[in-house]
Amino acid sequence: MRDYSQPILAGRGATDYGRYMRVDDLLALQRHPSEMVHRDELLFQVVHQVTELWLKLACYDAAEAVDQMRAGDPALAEMLLARAARVISLITDELDMLRRLAPADFQLIRTVLGNGSGFESPGWRRVQRTSRDLGNVFADLLARRDVKLVDLYRGSPTQPLYRLAEALLDWDERISSWRVQHYQIATRTIGHNVVGTKGTPVDALAKLISHHFFPALWQVRTELTETGPMAWDDSASCQR
Repeated sequence: MRDYSQPILAGRGATDYGRYMRVDDLLALQRHPSEMVHRDELLFQVVHQVTELWLKLACYDAAEAVDQMRAGDPALAEMLLARAARVISLITDELDMLRRLAPADFQLIRTVLGNGSGFESPGWRRVQRTSRDLGNVFADLLARRDVKLVDLYRGSPTQPLYRLAEALLDWDERISSWRVQHYQIATRTIGHNVVGTKGTPVDALAKLISHHFFPALWQVRTELTETGPMAWDDSASCQR
């Protein structure tokens, strides 16, 4: 009879769960209590490390959505992008944990951060690159199908291209919400008119809040409002 109590996978760890998930390595990535200047370093590190993991998944799915747009499958691209956008909501919610970090305690933690800054986050850099790719490939997809964005939005919201456009907007909007929360927590923790660990004024974060990766998707709303209601053409070319 098979002995299920013994691990069969290669790697470190007493169980197959531990070996597959690399739990020993994962849990060794945080500073040891003997290295900490304050106990809340663990809180600070875990929030940021988990964020990097989630962003790795989000951009992995978003990059696949880019490939599916290139392949002409907007429905699959929309599904992948919807999942990626959900990840951005998760990391936004996780930021709430940093509200449990006392401002005075963070001043002590700052002393061991060096010149490290969230601007250096590889996950954030990946979000920027992937978002640019998403916008460019979506524009190419519309051009290949000879669909104007305003006509797309005057068509049926059940069509794959329409749903994909809305998934892109969700991605953009949730990133903006993430930035808002990041800015609010930064100012709640270290205040206004101060300089961050990278030498950047914390209020510079406020300038990023209004940035959009897909400005055309926001502008088309203005265009629709300015032109007013039109007859809904369910047979329009945007169905393609």
